[in-house]
Amino acid sequence: MTVNVFFYGLFMDESVVAERGIFPSASVVGYVDGYALRIGTRATLLPEVGARAYGMLMTVDPAKLEPLYAQESVADYVAETVSVTLKNGSLVEARCYNLPEGLLSGANPDYARQLYMLATKLGFPDDYLKQIEREGRTGGASE
Repeated sequence: MTVNVFFYGLFMDESVVAERGIFPSASVVGYVDGYALRIGTRATLLPEVGARAYGMLMTVDPAKLEPLYAQESVADYVAETVSVTLKNGSLVEARCYNLPEGLLSGANPDYARQLYMLATKLGFPDDYLKQIEREGRTGGASE
């Protein structure tokens, strides 16, 4: 059995999740509408009308997700279901792990730089790359 998961942070890098024992059977670029990327000391997607967040839709073994999200740095993340739009326009339901808004604080410029480089490598749109840059400068206070 596998599940679709939408990753929007550094877990979009297949080599990063592979280090944690996750080997996706499929991995494609997609986006979710109605969510905005926010970067504090950690990243999350928050509901926002008119926003769009890019990421990678990966098909993975669900048994591997529990230990991944048991790590201290992401233990506060909560799973929710999102609709991911793929390049061909199709919609796919996926699990997405987000940090509750009340737990978002601070800034992490190093994380934002790494995310910017990864998003560039994945071919995300320029306006989204600029959003990552802004978030890296302002942190969770950019709303």
